[in-house]
Amino acid sequence: MPTRLLMLAAAGAAGALCRYGLAGLVQSALGARFPWGTLVVNILGCFVAGALFGLFESRWALSGEARIIIFIGFLGAFTTFSGFMLETSELARDAQWLSAAGNLVLMNGLGAFALYGGLVASRLV
Repeated sequence: MPTRLLMLAAAGAAGALCRYGLAGLVQSALGARFPWGTLVVNILGCFVAGALFGLFESRWALSGEARIIIFIGFLGAFTTFSGFMLETSELARDAQWLSAAGNLVLMNGLGAFALYGGLVASRLV
């Protein structure tokens, strides 16, 4: 168990450092008027998550533990958006259209609402 947690933590640290580095490079190259760095990281993370998930399902046998380290550790720290989109696509793949749409609406809508609520709450403290 301790080894698994250390591997998860190391993968998370690597993902966070990659996010920081790539987002910073993109942002400095394209300017600060739009969050280009975040956009590139999120789209790249979704692509990598989809490609790896597809390969792991069809071609590469990989243990559940290794998948957790890759998807939750590295990609989870690189971008949680990829996990959100992967879960939504799984719902759509299983023809759970209402759940897939609900996940998109709830995550984005409630996320925006919660962020605003947190900002308001921070002013009250």
